[in-house]
Amino acid sequence: MADLSEQELHNLAMNIVGKELEEQGFEFLGVNSEFKKDPQFVVLKNKKIHFVIVRAIEYPHDPKEVDMIFLETIKQHAKKFDAITYYAGVGLANSKDYELPVNSSEDYVVNYDGLQEI
Repeated sequence: MADLSEQELHNLAMNIVGKELEEQGFEFLGVNSEFKKDPQFVVLKNKKIHFVIVRAIEYPHDPKEVDMIFLETIKQHAKKFDAITYYAGVGLANSKDYELPVNSSEDYVVNYDGLQEI
């Protein structure tokens, strides 16, 4: 029973957000799954570019809590492309015991409210 690494948690969060983007009809222009390389998704919808920042947030941290100073730099970068910026904080917890880390052999709980426009 191995605890998931930061990269594995990040990939899990990206899969959750990627599925949502697909369901909402976004066209994928670029995907960067490297941990802490932003933005994770560059997508197109209605002829408009969108940057999506994905973060896997482990319990007890709040996935809705946004680091606005960091996101402001991303937003400035997005403006150069006339892009809209979104933050997707995906909360993850071990379903048996929230205090335990998420691992490969047990189910997990997802706390995700969708994209937050920045």
